[in-house]
Amino acid sequence: MSRAVFDFDNSYASLPARFFSQLAPEPVAAPQLIRLNEALAETLGLDAAALASPEGVAVLAGNAVPEGAASIATVYAGHQFGHFVPQLGDGRAWLLGEVVGRDGVRYDVQLKGSGRTPYSRGGDGRAPLGPVLREYVVSEAMASLGVPTTRSLAAVASGEHVLRQQRLPGAVLTRVAQSHIRVGTFEYFAARGDTEGLERLLAHVIERHYPEARDADDPALALLERVVARQAELVARWQLLGFIHGVMNTDNMLVSGETIDFGPCAFMDGFDAAQVYSSIDHAGRYAYRNQPAIAAWNLASLASALLPLSKADSEESAVQAARERIERFEARFIAAYRDGLRRKLGLLETRDDDDALCDALLEAMQRSSADFTLTFRWLTDLAAPSADRPLAGVYELPAALTPWIDRWRARLADEPADSETRHAAMRAVNPAIIPRNHLVEQLIAAAIDEGDFGPFHRLVDALAEPYADVARAAELLAPPRPGEIVQQTFCGT
Repeated sequence: MSRAVFDFDNSYASLPARFFSQLAPEPVAAPQLIRLNEALAETLGLDAAALASPEGVAVLAGNAVPEGAASIATVYAGHQFGHFVPQLGDGRAWLLGEVVGRDGVRYDVQLKGSGRTPYSRGGDGRAPLGPVLREYVVSEAMASLGVPTTRSLAAVASGEHVLRQQRLPGAVLTRVAQSHIRVGTFEYFAARGDTEGLERLLAHVIERHYPEARDADDPALALLERVVARQAELVARWQLLGFIHGVMNTDNMLVSGETIDFGPCAFMDGFDAAQVYSSIDHAGRYAYRNQPAIAAWNLASLASALLPLSKADSEESAVQAARERIERFEARFIAAYRDGLRRKLGLLETRDDDDALCDALLEAMQRSSADFTLTFRWLTDLAAPSADRPLAGVYELPAALTPWIDRWRARLADEPADSETRHAAMRAVNPAIIPRNHLVEQLIAAAIDEGDFGPFHRLVDALAEPYADVARAAELLAPPRPGEIVQQTFCGT
């Protein structure tokens, strides 16, 4: 391509050949650009106009391989719903290459839905349009909400159909991440007893993500400690937004601490700590309330994979040192989560009974099925110095919360900050708009049934400023009506 030049600087492809398979994507019939993330392209140092050109779209669809591309699909293993699968891998994804952005950060650029790979396990390697649109919407919303996440650079319609339960239009997503290295990547080499492969992977991850661990007495355990810290902060952010990942397998946990895989994910409407949306999570393993414990379980799997690399004096001391680092997850998570709850409630100074106050709110929300997002946004407005109530007519707080609100206001009176400062602080952490399940389903239906991408673009644009106090269409803010409630979400693989 003559104009859309990728200045590739590929590091993962320089690892031994057993880390990946070299291949080219399978071309699609008639690629058409649905949306290009111009702001992200700018961050990556890419020419957005060139990417939107026919030559650029050909690359984003997998129909052309640019000079210097890595052209690989990576291999990894993973615990899926607690059961170990010794070999998985990129079954429908192709690593275009790595670029160093204008911010100095290294990023993977990956095509998702680009055809079969050696790891497809009988699949067609393609992606239906619906899951591509869902991932674009939710991943970009997460970025705007301040959550570490993979990003979406582009969505391209393939001009072909894929067969799932029915014939569906296909698409290709261009996904960006600080890397796609997973807990399952370490598990893959550990399961094979490939210590040299583990050593190469450890050195690569430390150099790429945690260079401060390079000179530690025990680099493997130093890496583990840092991944624990990032995952504790990440899952706390999920919980504070009512986000349910839905498929927290170890192959879906990135060691970079970014959110990945938005197949069956969802944001809660009415608060329910036991909420499950994923159609394949029959036992509720990945329910909202279980996410912190599952993250710790996954990190224990990472610790097990790293043990052969520990510099500890004995296996027993290595296990004990790893256990101590895993046990720190709970304290780190609780600290981040509790601090986040206090900030959501405008409690800028800590008091002894603040945790009880927060718990009482969640209990009242659970009993009344109060909308998770709009309850906190209502409280934000209640803390405002003016009497304006932007959510009036869109949502009303359940009456069951009134006694708690009286208790909360009494606590706010003990805060030294003025109401304007408090309101601004609360508005910065309590979004007004999220990618609600029914809105995502509606935009997918419009795109598939009518070829109308207007609802998709409208929601993506609105989600770019989720915390802003601006006039919005009520239907993007409001919780679903009874007939619009989404009970299940699907992987779309």
